[in-house]
Amino acid sequence: MNRIDSLFNQKKQSVLNVYFTAGYPQLNSMADVLSSLQDNGADIIEIGMPYSDPLADGPVIQQSNLIALDNGMSIPVLFEQLKNIRSTIHLPIILMGYMNPILQFGLKNFCEAAASVGVDGVILPDLPMYEFENDYQSLFNEYGLKFIFLVTPETGEERIRKIDGLCSGFLYAVSSSSTTGNNKDIADQSAYFKRLKEMKLNNPILVGFGIKDKQTFQSACQYTNGAIIGSAYIKALEGSTNIKNSTKEFLNEVLA
Repeated sequence: MNRIDSLFNQKKQSVLNVYFTAGYPQLNSMADVLSSLQDNGADIIEIGMPYSDPLADGPVIQQSNLIALDNGMSIPVLFEQLKNIRSTIHLPIILMGYMNPILQFGLKNFCEAAASVGVDGVILPDLPMYEFENDYQSLFNEYGLKFIFLVTPETGEERIRKIDGLCSGFLYAVSSSSTTGNNKDIADQSAYFKRLKEMKLNNPILVGFGIKDKQTFQSACQYTNGAIIGSAYIKALEGSTNIKNSTKEFLNEVLA
């Protein structure tokens, strides 16, 4: 069974997915970040594949992308760093990125490499639903990779149900129609989260964008299965001389 499915079979509430950018803060930070997240309460780890034009991301993650690229991170380097990671990391791992570098690498090559290192799912915000359904879904299925779609407060019910039918792993509920790291009040979106819950969708729901601390995490979890933290964790790593301590301190505050 896919690790994402196993997780949601065992844990229905307050699931914490933590995002970080591969190659940040240093090129070889990967192992320390992964082990630190696993040891301090994360349930899912989402690894951002750096790209020069990450359209869904705000300034914090954009900057981490540029630093990671300058550090020398690339898709081949990422897979090399993940090659033996399953000897120590048992949490579900998701890769998040954009189509351009993946198409340059080769989508089949990407899926094969991801499956071989133990990746469980993929998020590609700029892959249209129509193209996924008609051109790529079978390839992700072939390699056992969950594909996670995003919905927003403006997404209509019919489209949400269509996305839910194509999605696997979980549904990524964007808290507002903005970029990651926004400062909008999560509590103001409770009607949106409640609407999603009442639709009784097939997939678990995790809320992302604007989750940054204990209060926003708990607000997001009130009507959904959990939440995703990205920009706030990237900030916690900025300038850190000890990734393990910085991660422990950050997650202790979120989960306290």
